[in-house]
Amino acid sequence: MDEVYIQILVSFVVLVFLISPRTYSLAKRSFDFSLSFTVFLLSLVIFIPIMVLLRFSGEGEIFYFQKRVGFEKKPFFIWKFATMLKNSPNMGTGTITIRNDPRVTKVGKYLRISKLNELPQIINVIKGDMSLVGPRPLDDRAFNAYDKEIQDMIYSSKPGMTGIGSIFFRDEEKIIYESKMAPEECYNKIIAPHKGKLEKWYNKRKSFLIDLILIFLTAWVILFPSLDITSSIIRDLPKFEQKY
Repeated sequence: MDEVYIQILVSFVVLVFLISPRTYSLAKRSFDFSLSFTVFLLSLVIFIPIMVLLRFSGEGEIFYFQKRVGFEKKPFFIWKFATMLKNSPNMGTGTITIRNDPRVTKVGKYLRISKLNELPQIINVIKGDMSLVGPRPLDDRAFNAYDKEIQDMIYSSKPGMTGIGSIFFRDEEKIIYESKMAPEECYNKIIAPHKGKLEKWYNKRKSFLIDLILIFLTAWVILFPSLDITSSIIRDLPKFEQKY
């Protein structure tokens, strides 16, 4: 049995290195659908209890749907578990969420910390709106914070559940909270420019191997948030000027 597992692993590694740029998109979609559908079935044991908990707490909302910019700049609606008050976009800091944001519900706080609020996006991946790895899908406000070069380039790839921008800015709320700037100013002047550089980096280097590395790093930062190994594994990332 051990020999079978070793053969499967070796075959998979060989496959990763044999995938060419021409077959990358097809291989990526096949991988996305297969893995996301499997994860969806396995995660029903988590999905169902969260849905029940949300239904009978807060405002009773289970899912949150928001229009985002998608592949080739076409809009789509992203799925998330509801973690904030229904009218939150028209309250406080609008579509920008800060640390200890009062608009976040009690259950939502724990879903956001564990990143389980992002889990329903697996449905977007199954549908084909998103990929497992890619640039984060942004709302219009955040998308417009990019310069035109980034806007024209970023969604030549499908948006992803995770990506280098998501990994690097995994605690974006903390940066905004600790900044002396107003939330929107901090996002536009500090976060958006560097996110744009990161997504430009991904667009130039995207491959099946890079996607697997980013999936591994995503799992790592969720399980070990205090141990950052991103720069150790990926050494050519744009440097971040932490002057906020």
